[in-house]
Amino acid sequence: MEKFRQKLRDLHYGDSKTSLYFRYALLTFDVVTISFFIVASMIEHNETFLIIDYAIAVVLIIDYFARMLAANRPLRFIFKPMNLADLVVIGTLLAPLWIENFAFLRVVRALRLLRSYHVLKDFRDQFSFFREHEQVLMSILNLMVFIFFVTALVYVFEVEQNEQINTYIDALYFTVTTLTTTGFGDITLEGSMGRMLSVIIMVFGISLFLRLVQTIFRPSKVNYTCPTCGLMRHEPDAVHCKHCGVILNIKNAGDVV
Repeated sequence: MEKFRQKLRDLHYGDSKTSLYFRYALLTFDVVTISFFIVASMIEHNETFLIIDYAIAVVLIIDYFARMLAANRPLRFIFKPMNLADLVVIGTLLAPLWIENFAFLRVVRALRLLRSYHVLKDFRDQFSFFREHEQVLMSILNLMVFIFFVTALVYVFEVEQNEQINTYIDALYFTVTTLTTTGFGDITLEGSMGRMLSVIIMVFGISLFLRLVQTIFRPSKVNYTCPTCGLMRHEPDAVHCKHCGVILNIKNAGDVV
């Protein structure tokens, strides 16, 4: 049993080419399933969707137990937030008819993908473009997940009681106009719950949404390796390294080389 667990650890966390390809295969599967979740939320479900849900659930269950066996402390593994999120996703796939209104929680699968240390490490090691633009790329992904999650909330709570929201696109339109504080007013959420949801979305629009957009267009730090201590990330206008104090020479975008 211990040998089997060690093989699983090597696959999930090792540095061999086999481990790398295995993690890329899992990454590809995650991207495909998340894309399926997004598309499926926009169209009417039928028996084919139910079969696909069960098939994805089987793969996720196998992956979950494989990672649990590979963990040094399986019990501690179960109670980690991202692993609990996986159980929620599996639950929505196994019982789609019972908990259909909570299907939007499947998007949390993307959160585990974005927070995977080993996936990010592989990308840093293999792709120079990712190393140079990691903060911007991660902000874009976080922004997409955030918008999809909020849109799904609006759709789930309003589609059956709001004549103005009939499709996922209607919910997306309302979410984006609210988050950006544009507020055309042609779609509004009804009832006390709808108004409370609108307030929550507007608060997040002023804080988290604008912060993510700002990070995309103006990253808070740049990649510049300190020649003395090796610190790799600094503020764009930094004159001294905040770790060792040595004078830096960070070039601005408009500087002539």
